[in-house]
This record gives sequence, structure tokens and C-alpha cells, in this order.
Amino acid sequence: MLVDTAIVGHLGRSQLAALGLAGVVLSSAFTIFNFLTYGTTAVVARASGAGQHERAARLAAQALWLSLAIGLALVVLLEAAAGPLLRALGAHGQSGHYALVYFRVAAVGLPAALVALAGQGYMRGVSSLRRPLVIVVAANLVNVALELLFVYGFDWGIAGSAAGTAIAQGGMGVAFVVELLRPRAASRRPSLREIRPMLRIGGQIFVRTTALLGSFLVAASVLARMGDAQLAAHQIAFQLFIFLALVLDAVAIAGQVIVGRMLGAGDADGAYASAVRMIGWSVVLGAVFAVALLPLSHAVPRAFSGDHAVLKQAAVLWPFFALMQPLGGAVFALDGILIGAGDTAYLMWSMLAASAVFIPIAVLSYVLDWGIVGVWIGLDVLITARLALLGVRFLGKRWAVVGWS
Repeated sequence: MLVDTAIVGHLGRSQLAALGLAGVVLSSAFTIFNFLTYGTTAVVARASGAGQHERAARLAAQALWLSLAIGLALVVLLEAAAGPLLRALGAHGQSGHYALVYFRVAAVGLPAALVALAGQGYMRGVSSLRRPLVIVVAANLVNVALELLFVYGFDWGIAGSAAGTAIAQGGMGVAFVVELLRPRAASRRPSLREIRPMLRIGGQIFVRTTALLGSFLVAASVLARMGDAQLAAHQIAFQLFIFLALVLDAVAIAGQVIVGRMLGAGDADGAYASAVRMIGWSVVLGAVFAVALLPLSHAVPRAFSGDHAVLKQAAVLWPFFALMQPLGGAVFALDGILIGAGDTAYLMWSMLAASAVFIPIAVLSYVLDWGIVGVWIGLDVLITARLALLGVRFLGKRWAVVGWS
């Protein structure tokens, strides 16, 4: 989506605002099902740590069937609800039309994208980290090439950006189908008994992620009612936040795999010591991002838009975006550690509590005319609340349960 933002941003303010609305819905629809990655990683890593390799292979097939079923149902639902959903979120006028065009085309790639999530989850769980990285990087390079061709070569505009993304996701999905069916298993047929551990963890991660993305969706909806410039500026910062979160998530992924395997093998002390180191590295990396970003409030947004009003709003929110990074680093690391430990019920309830703090701030930002600053202060409060709640849980060590179960 960051590539889409950079390319579409130069088409105009209306197109970038449209991407800000349609993109946050599609990103939310994609991200709330990231339990297909995280839940699969947690269960497979624990099984591998306990020496149950054939069970891990069976779980790969179950992850494939689950992701396909969810993906196909999701695309049908979103295509049917596209118009009313975008209007309810504040879509209007020309930007509303562009948002609907982008949404309908890009949604076609969601089933393949969810299969890719499941594939990454399995491969991380068995500590095969290089191959999924190669597949994802290749898909993103194809996405860049196709978008440039469709948007500027064929002059398809925002629809070309959506088409390039959907096609690249399709190729990535096929590659991960191959990987999920590669390990030898006694049976690859769908089995509720085999899939139940993923469903338990996945359901709790689903609620947690829905609450998080729901908060960003509320932010986008509030800003859509403030104006296209505010929404477009938010889209730039939000996509950069997602991009940097993926970088910081590298530590969280390590946390999922290492903690899951160590607890599966019965080493609670080793899991805790490794977790402390991962939190430290993640905070340091987030601090580096903050220091690098703070002086770039005018330079970086220009890569995404030349509109004066959009750039002005981006500069206003920038300090709150930059200073969020160290806090986010700690939160993402703690997320990964607790997911690897299977302590997802606590993650769910803590996220719901943090969202309950943010949403009133976002609404007041519109009612009391606090503008984009109020919304982004609220997002900083959201991250801070999550850090406090997860930090208390981590220090209590109740998450460090050993063994397969």
C-alpha cells in the first residue's frame, strides 16, 4: 500500500484522499486476518519445539484451507458492501468515486493475500525465514513494475494501481500454496480437530487486530469529515507507520518463533531472557527511526504529494508520528512475545481497553475542532496504553507456560 500511496499521490489530492479511505478499509480487511500468520506461527513453532514435526506439516495444510475459505467469503462480502461501506465512512464527491473504483478492483486480490499470510506463518514456525522473504520481495517488485505500467504507461489512473496490486498478490498467493503443500503429512484433508488450536489463538488475535485497525478506521473516518487534505496527509503518515511497523515487526516475528519453540521445548527462563533482549533491540530501532524522521517533516511527504494543503497537514501531524516509533517498537516486540507464548486472550482484552481510550479522543477531535493534531495525539495515547498493559503482563511472567498444550 505504500507503493500505491507514492504512485497515486501524484495523480491528485482527490485520488490520494480516495486511497486513504479505500486503502484503510482494504488494509483493515487484510490485517484483521493476520492471525493466519501469527496464529499459525505460534502453533507450528510450539509443535516444532516439542519435536512434533509431522503435526506441524498437517497444520500447514489446515492453514491453507482456512485462508482460502476466509478469503473467498471476504471478497464476496466486500464487493457487495463496497458502496454503502465507503459512504458510511465519509466518502463523497470525486474522491468517493475514486475510492469505490480502487476498492472494487483491489479487493479481488484478497484471497491470494490471505493464503500468503498463512504461508508466511507456517514457514516462520519451522524457522524457514529466507524463502518467504524472497517471495514477498519479488511480489512487491512486480507490484511496482505493474503499477507504473498501468498508471502511467496505460493511463488507467487509480484503477491501474489497484489492478497492479491485485495481480502481484495473485502471484504471491500461488507461490505460498506450493510452500504449504510441500511438507509431507499423513493427511492434508480439512480437519476441525487439527485446525482448532489455530482457531482458538486466531479468534483472539482477530478481535485484538480488529480493535487496533478499527481505531485507525475511526481516525480515517473522522478525518474524511474534516476534509480531503487532512485525510490525504493521514494516508501518507498511516502508510509510513505500516511500513515501519513491518520493519519493527522483524523483531516481533523473531519473538514469536524463539519464544514459541523455547516454551515448546520446556525452557521458560531462556524464553524470558530472549524476550528481554528483543524488546531492547526493538526500542533502540524505534528510537533511531524517530531521530531520523523528526527533521524530515517537509521532505518525506513530498515523495507522496505535491499538494500544498496536504503537505501542510502532514507537517502538522509529523512530530506525533515520529515520536510514536520507540513506543511502537516496544509494543510490537511484546505483541510477538505474547503471541509466541499463546497468551492471546490477554492481548485481546488489553487491545480492547486501549481502543476504548482512543475512540473518544478521535470523536472529540472532530466535535471540538482539534483537527488532525487531536487525532494523532489520540493515536499516541493508544500506543502508550497498549505499552503499559502489555508491559505489566510481561513482567508478571504468567505467559511463560511450557509444553505443547
